[in-house]
Amino acid sequence: MAYELKLPDLGEGLTEGEIARWLVSEGQEVAEDDPLVEIQTDKTTVEIPSPAAGKVTQILVEEGKVVPVGTLLVVIGGDGAAVVHKSTVSGSEPQSRSGKATPLVRRIAQELGVDLDSLTGSGPQGRITEQDVRAAASPQEGRREPLRGVRRLIAEHMSRAHREVPAVTWVEECDFSNVDLKRVVATALKACAESLQEFPELNARLEGDEIVYLDRYDLGVAVQTEQGLVVPVVRDCDSRSLDELQSELERLAEGARAGSLAPDELRGSTFTVTSAGKLAGLFQTPIVNHPEVAILSIGRIAERAVVHDGAIVSAPVGYVSVTFDHRVVDGARAAEFGLAVIRRLQA
Repeated sequence: MAYELKLPDLGEGLTEGEIARWLVSEGQEVAEDDPLVEIQTDKTTVEIPSPAAGKVTQILVEEGKVVPVGTLLVVIGGDGAAVVHKSTVSGSEPQSRSGKATPLVRRIAQELGVDLDSLTGSGPQGRITEQDVRAAASPQEGRREPLRGVRRLIAEHMSRAHREVPAVTWVEECDFSNVDLKRVVATALKACAESLQEFPELNARLEGDEIVYLDRYDLGVAVQTEQGLVVPVVRDCDSRSLDELQSELERLAEGARAGSLAPDELRGSTFTVTSAGKLAGLFQTPIVNHPEVAILSIGRIAERAVVHDGAIVSAPVGYVSVTFDHRVVDGARAAEFGLAVIRRLQA
């Protein structure tokens, strides 16, 4: 008997997934519940076990492909006579792409000698645009790699945030003399959580024509990994001590770099904090982590000349930036929030 594994509904409203890595090959014998395939979603990477024991008869979707829920991925067992051919499981791939282009674009493609069936449209609903055709007709140079895995998700997420959020960035300097710089992110989380209680519109999200004010303070922290930027979530930042926040930050950062975080540890943040440490420039204008409405970043902290009590002295100074969604947050309120965070960092 043949067993067919289809891409399951992984919850959280997800409708598609990327085949990140096959853990078996065709012809290989597997036991029930053996690791079969890794699926990359817009939240995390999920390992799917084998539904049955037997030989892997056919793998139907290659690594790097993004397919909708319900797509047949692999057949286990059976004699292979009834196995579906790979060309029949390409999900939403059309038989011909000529219908995905306007008459004008089809004429340009004919003039330039571009095969429309070879293109993937970048327009709405996959429509092939004139730019797609002209790009295909241009000489190709340099080494090319498809966007895959975490990098593809980052590109999609950042593009959506940049497209949908009318963002503004506010910047001010901060004296970090009273902050243990080894714990600067944890200290910033505490300061942000306390300040967000005063400015609830920054701890919110926009859903349709409603602003949803959140009464939890689960803050995301941007962590750079070899696979790309991920944002694990530190829960209950308003009620945890600085020591607890530091310990949780270290655990999440280690898990992010090892790729071992659970899906729940990467979703549900209400506000985000980012700091590039020694790699940071003077300040940043970070992109809002959609569907949040604000993000705070800390620039490079260095000894600079400042005036204290009428005297010029050296102090560790850095710039604090707040990027915010201007549909939800007014400029004055964002500035007041930023100053409230700085006041707590300098206390």
